[in-house]
Amino acid sequence: MQSGQRAVVRKAEVSLLSLTDHIAAWGDSPFASGAAREAWDVVGGLADTMGRLLDTLDAGYAVAGDIAVHRTARVEDGAVLKGPLIVGPDCLIAGGSLLRGGCWLDRGCTVGPGAELKTSLLFRGARLAHFNFVGDSILGRDVNLEAGAVIANHRNELADPRLRIAYRGGVIAADIAKFGALVGDGSRIGANAVIAPGAILSPGTVVPRLGLIDQRPMA
Repeated sequence: MQSGQRAVVRKAEVSLLSLTDHIAAWGDSPFASGAAREAWDVVGGLADTMGRLLDTLDAGYAVAGDIAVHRTARVEDGAVLKGPLIVGPDCLIAGGSLLRGGCWLDRGCTVGPGAELKTSLLFRGARLAHFNFVGDSILGRDVNLEAGAVIANHRNELADPRLRIAYRGGVIAADIAKFGALVGDGSRIGANAVIAPGAILSPGTVVPRLGLIDQRPMA
């Protein structure tokens, strides 16, 4: 490829196969069988999907309106829960945290003090330590965010914030304005790091403290 040229990655290259590559449990999750196949499409339709999932939960969940919390989960005083929301077994939702916009937490997840989770999926053991923001994202198993780390979901600095991601030698483009990140299993995001909107992190990625991940093409 000559300098200045860019390949266009077809949507099929970031489909269910790619999600499974990043999140081993994806195929067994309740989201794998839906119509959406791209990470951003899954997130974009999450509120509607959550509404349907609420009707499938067993008696292990306490359900109030569009919020379901497993009876083994712990929700501390001062946490703010806004539906639709499903909090799985053995999760911890700390005081001062905010969950909103349609969120799903697998077993053993943590949303720490002062953290905000918006329209996102957390697979088993994913943890937001404290004072984090994660928006419109999918976090794999055992992903850990240290204090202050942020996964941003909207490029308010651009006149055209639609999704553009430099990926595997090409550019993924989608006609959406909000998407945070697809974070592979076992990734570690250091304190006060920033993941800019539109990122795909391979399993086991380590982002240093104060690091910046920005995968938007320069031109």
